[in-house]
Amino acid sequence: MKNSYPHLFTPIQLGALALPNRIVMAPLTRARTEVDHIPTELMAEHYAQRASGGLLIAEATMAMAGCSAFWKEPGIYSEAQIAGWKAVTDAVHAKGGRIVLQIWHGGRACHPALNNGKVPVSASALAIEDEVHTPEGKLPYTVPRALGLEEIPEIIKGFKQAAINAQLAGFDGVEVHGANGYLLDQFLRDGSNHRTDQYGGSIENRARLLLEVLDAVCEVWGSDRVGLRLSPLNSYNSMVDSDPVALTQWLCQRLNDYNLAYLHVMRGDFFGVQKADVLGVAQQVYQGNLMGNMGYDAAEAEAEIAKGALATVAFGVSYLANPDLPERLAAGAELNRPDPDTFYSGGAKGYTDYPFMGDE
Repeated sequence: MKNSYPHLFTPIQLGALALPNRIVMAPLTRARTEVDHIPTELMAEHYAQRASGGLLIAEATMAMAGCSAFWKEPGIYSEAQIAGWKAVTDAVHAKGGRIVLQIWHGGRACHPALNNGKVPVSASALAIEDEVHTPEGKLPYTVPRALGLEEIPEIIKGFKQAAINAQLAGFDGVEVHGANGYLLDQFLRDGSNHRTDQYGGSIENRARLLLEVLDAVCEVWGSDRVGLRLSPLNSYNSMVDSDPVALTQWLCQRLNDYNLAYLHVMRGDFFGVQKADVLGVAQQVYQGNLMGNMGYDAAEAEAEIAKGALATVAFGVSYLANPDLPERLAAGAELNRPDPDTFYSGGAKGYTDYPFMGDE
């Protein structure tokens, strides 16, 4: 059968990363670690199953201790975690794949019940208006404390060490998580950042922490193995910005100073609250490799890549349910349906047991 998506299957160079196709697995938190946030053999199997994508972006991973927001998400700050991730990268590489690690701090999305009673930190003392799953059941988010100026260097140092540890674990690069209402995004957007010091107020000030983290991570990897994820519109985690278009425009202009492997932009809002064409702004202003994300099917991805609007497209839920997504798209085969009940349930069900094309 003729491949209906030739552009989706054209190789591309993202910085130092040579991809055989433009199909990227989006970072998907699956809460599958055991105690102490250590990646498991099951996780190695899960990622290896999906290695035929152009690039796998591993899930949000704790850059430092004490910033858990999901209970059983992975970390990259201990020897055991590095070893656990090394088994994952080895398994992916054995299948010919490429994988980068998304490094992350939950900020105010962290909860004392997940962090030995530790009060979460954020740009400002403003809580998320929602509840979080903890070992004690669902609990409301707590009010964080605003990070002191003297604490910010420790956050940057933590991200830098996470980047070093990702190298030790055998990753091909890292993605800095600046999206979805976590710490770096909490500084970026004015709905969560009410600071009056050099990290608040103007866009330049609000972006300062993100750029300082990027600088530190690029020192470790070289910018051509570093990606960045942004979500200027997403209202998840009680996020909002008064001018997401201006924020996107300023960031994309400033990010042209970096030779990043890619800029990963979530084009919409999970809840449809905020609407604006932030991706269009990024396409006009950003001069590097742009990765689109949120709700793309193969036909739209093909069209956007064909006209040069995007370099790659990140697929989330469809990749979660289809370990052989590239092969299925190439063959025009039917896709497995995802089972939302198993997204965060732990264990193999809904994680490593989705059938491959041709399985009975």
